[in-house]
This record gives sequence, structure tokens and C-alpha cells, in this order.
Amino acid sequence: MNIHEYQAKEILKKYDVAIPKYVVVKSKSEIPKAISELGLDQAIVKIQVHAGGRGKAGGVKFAKSKEEISTYANQLLGMKMVNNQTGPDGVVAHQILLTDPVDIKKEYYLGAIIDRENARAILIASPEGGMEIEEVAEKTPEKILKLPIPFNGKLKRYHLLHLVNFMGWKGDLAKQGMKLGYAIGKAFMETDASLLEINPLVETPDEKLYAVDAKLSVDENALFRQKEIEAFYDPTQVSQNESEAKKYDLAYISLQGNIGCMVNGAGLAMASMDTINFFGGKPANFLDVGGSATKEIVTAGFKIILSDPSVKAILVNIFGGIMDCAVIAEGILAAASELSINVPLVVRLEGTNVDNGRKILEESNLSIISADSLADAAKKAVETLKK
Repeated sequence: MNIHEYQAKEILKKYDVAIPKYVVVKSKSEIPKAISELGLDQAIVKIQVHAGGRGKAGGVKFAKSKEEISTYANQLLGMKMVNNQTGPDGVVAHQILLTDPVDIKKEYYLGAIIDRENARAILIASPEGGMEIEEVAEKTPEKILKLPIPFNGKLKRYHLLHLVNFMGWKGDLAKQGMKLGYAIGKAFMETDASLLEINPLVETPDEKLYAVDAKLSVDENALFRQKEIEAFYDPTQVSQNESEAKKYDLAYISLQGNIGCMVNGAGLAMASMDTINFFGGKPANFLDVGGSATKEIVTAGFKIILSDPSVKAILVNIFGGIMDCAVIAEGILAAASELSINVPLVVRLEGTNVDNGRKILEESNLSIISADSLADAAKKAVETLKK
């Protein structure tokens, strides 16, 4: 789960990470009070959205007077940002952040991720901040340092010494850097993060290190023990369908195709989407109903798929290991009784109680195209679009 910059900063402050003063504004009426509250004569005004590239999209402004702060704040609040990260529908900034600008002597990068190749968490540092870290890694890999983060999040002293030497920090700056590196490792592990990033981390002329930006993504499977972060969820930053899916604990991602997919199991869902592509079709969504879905959850899944106007056919592909195929069949009937399913429906059922599931569908008055295999189902779904 992604959270906003200001929320990530709230978390980092608990680990004694130095952050410039800021205030969050959620309505235009709050702007004058926010300016007064921080005593701002200048400010960085930033939209708060779950996407990178805000500066390039015009979502970050440097205001050099109180009048400019007010002008930019009014302009950016409610701004829709569209780039390759948001998709064509974009995301709307319902909140903006006003922060006290700091003098910048140098910019650095400091973050942490899961190194999946080596199955461990790592700290990533670079003296080249303010740029995309992927670009730095590609063009100048010698400027990237990777250090292992222990399971308890407590980086070893010799690793912290390596960090400050690599970054070129000396004296008091080195002490700050060691403290900061330790804090990032601890915060990353204790928040169950999948990404923690400070870019840029800046050094001021008086040799202070500040996190002027922050990004935190947390493993959704760990939210049961991250209640504070779970409360940060912002439904305005995802599509209406994705927000609705979350209510039912459905794994749903909207795509750009026209064949709606309902599958149980992430692996089978991805295989179904690949097979649709193989036969020349385009999936409209990823939807995993899980291995223990109820009739109500299946019905909700159908409603979500059918609410997408781009869906011209639906493929249901269920392998009943834990899932009972009869439950899927009952869910299809329940959805049909509530909704008008006026697009071709291809169903492939296999596994637990499959005969009963097929019987339920056969005895219904629904126009269902049965399939014997994944390939057969995908092919038939694609063919229905050609008629």
C-alpha cells in the first residue's frame, strides 16, 4: 500500500529523521491559516498524490512570497496529474503540502528496498540525489552502494561507517549520516515496508541533513500489524473499482483491455491474462477472488467487472482447490439476478465439486459458453469479440 509524502514524513519523524517544517492543506479555505501557522514568506508547494514525477508534471512549485504561496496553493489543490505512473485517467490532488524551503548545498539519495534476487532487505545510497535511482544505477553503477539490512533492522556499525565514507560525509555530518542510515534500516523493517525512499536527502550549507521528500510503500499483507499506516489509506488515489474491491478484500487491478477476468489465485490469474493475450485479446482487469471466497464476494466481483464500460466479454476461470466450484456458480447466478449481464460469459470450472457447479450453471437460464481448459476458455472469449 502506498501512502502520501506527508504521511511518510510523519513515520520518519518517529525515528528522529530531520524534516523541514510543513503543513498539509485539504481545502482552499485552509490556505491562509496554513501560511500563517508556519510563518511562511517562501514555500515549496507540492501536490500529494500516489505517483512520482510530480515536479515534471507541474505539481511542485517554489513560491517566493506569501502571495505566490497562496496563488500556487489554490492552483495545485484539486489538480489532476497524468503521467506514465498514473495511467490515462490520472489522479487528483485532494491535499497539498506547504513546506519551509531549505538551502541546498548538495543532494543525496538514501532508501531501502527488498532485494528479491538475494531474498533480503537492503539499504541503497548514492551521492547523486534528485535523480531517478534507476538512471544513476544504469549510467554510473559505481555511485550506488548496497548494504544488507538485518531482520531486526539494526545496521552494523561497520556498514554505517562504509555508508558515510561512500557518501563523503565527515565530522558531524558523518555522525548525522550514521544515525540516519540506522534510522532508515530500522524504520524499513519495523513498518513492513517494501520501499522507503528519501530523494533528495539534502545537505545544507551549515552541514545539516534533511529529508525534503519521502516515499513509503508497505506490504499489504502486513497491515494487520500496521494499524497506523493502514489508516492512511486514501481511496481517492485509486480507481472507483479498486476502492470497491478493497471493501471485499479482492485483489483487483484495472487494465486497458476489454475482456473482464475473474480467477482464483494470483498465478492462475496471470496465466489467464497471458493466455488471453496469446490468442489476440486484451484483459480488462486482474481480479483474484481468492481461495475461500463466498457467494457474496463473487457477486461483488462480478459487479465490479460489469461496472467497467470497456468490458465486452467476461472470462471466469476457476480451479477449485480450496474454492468450491458450486460457490462460484451460485455467485454467477446471484450476480445475474441483480445485474444485467449483456456481454458474452465464458466459464471454465475445474476441481472441487465441479460437477455440481456445472450443473447449477447448466440448469440456469443464463447464456453461458462452457470451456474445458484455460486455452479453450481464452480462445472462446477472444472469439466472442469478433462476432
